[in-house]
Amino acid sequence: MILSARIRLLLADDHDVVRQGLKMFLSLDDSLEVVGEARNGQEAVAQAALLKPDVVIMDLMMPIMGGVEATRLIRAAQPETEVLALTSALEEHQVNAAVQAGASGYLLKDASSEMLLTAIHHAARGEVYLHPEAAARLVRDFRSAEMREHLTAREVLILQLIARGHSNRRIADELGVGEPTVKTHVSRVLAKLEVESRTQAALYALKAGLATLD
Repeated sequence: MILSARIRLLLADDHDVVRQGLKMFLSLDDSLEVVGEARNGQEAVAQAALLKPDVVIMDLMMPIMGGVEATRLIRAAQPETEVLALTSALEEHQVNAAVQAGASGYLLKDASSEMLLTAIHHAARGEVYLHPEAAARLVRDFRSAEMREHLTAREVLILQLIARGHSNRRIADELGVGEPTVKTHVSRVLAKLEVESRTQAALYALKAGLATLD
């Protein structure tokens, strides 16, 4: 969740032209601030630890250390920093690996500028955002262990709202309960589904037919 008025961004991409292009475009939005850049995953991990950005826009295919491993390290060290995975190729193993590493969103580089801005704002609020094509492939290939316990009606509703991209605060407002109560429900849902992230929970909901990509 963002702690300041502006969303603080770290750009990680090994192509200078791509980084500069993103920086110029994002600078046009007053709600965003690019606070750092990285040319590989190793630099991204170091810069994230130093700068504590709200969102890291992470290219997955980089030298020295790839974006998937960098995402895993950043999320483990700084759970409050969200990662938006960005790539030019929709490779299924990269999509799944990025989600398992803790990326809250996944976007192709050919996505529209509006989609990129939407994804950034979703990530900053701790909400799930996936490129439609990536989501479709993830749902197709998603596997989850058998639930240890069945979900209650309230937990199913919570899961559906997660799949719609709602943050805990938005779920709390919609259900008329406190945010701590929602956090407890979300934690229990993740435990029952035996998944580690909201994104994986959303994929479960899509796979099980509890939500749609529309």
